[in-house]
Amino acid sequence: MPRLARPPGRPPESAAPAAPMPPGRRPVRAWAIWLAWMAVIGVLYLFMQNMFARPSVFIAEAGELQLPRQRDGHFYVEGAINRTPVIFMIDTGASLVAISEATARAAGLEGGAPRTFATAGGTRQGRVQRADAISLGAPGGFVLRDIEVGIGLEMGSSGRQRQKGQRGQTSHALLGQNVLRHFHITIAGDTMRLQRK
Repeated sequence: MPRLARPPGRPPESAAPAAPMPPGRRPVRAWAIWLAWMAVIGVLYLFMQNMFARPSVFIAEAGELQLPRQRDGHFYVEGAINRTPVIFMIDTGASLVAISEATARAAGLEGGAPRTFATAGGTRQGRVQRADAISLGAPGGFVLRDIEVGIGLEMGSSGRQRQKGQRGQTSHALLGQNVLRHFHITIAGDTMRLQRK
């Protein structure tokens, strides 16, 4: 009597079943899967933060800067002091542009008149110097000449305390009223618009 052909893909009847995974290896596999998912979530979180942390958009046709509110509630604009890149935090309560000593050195702002600054943490000694140019926005944005700058106030990502780079070595600075008074400022929802007066 002829033997029936075995269907393709079906193991021989004599093949031994797969050995079950030892109990000790199951938690290790579960941990590996969990860690992989945490890594994926972490990468997505960093990507989303980077994507939404866009400091400014210059609209040439309208002659305005559009600044989206950031996660910390503040508005930021990319710019430069004497062609040294900085990220300004808009501070309507500050009378002057304020930068750290490190940023001042990078921008070539040496010397200047001593000044006592009143800050949220009390008074602080610093100095005042004039910058040749302060630019706001991408190339083609606004440029202001001969602007007074307060030096010696260390800023971080919130604009307070120590200097901290947000993008590479770019420093933070406060954008005060001596620059803001040159603009019409409107806020609608989570967008600030700056238009030159």
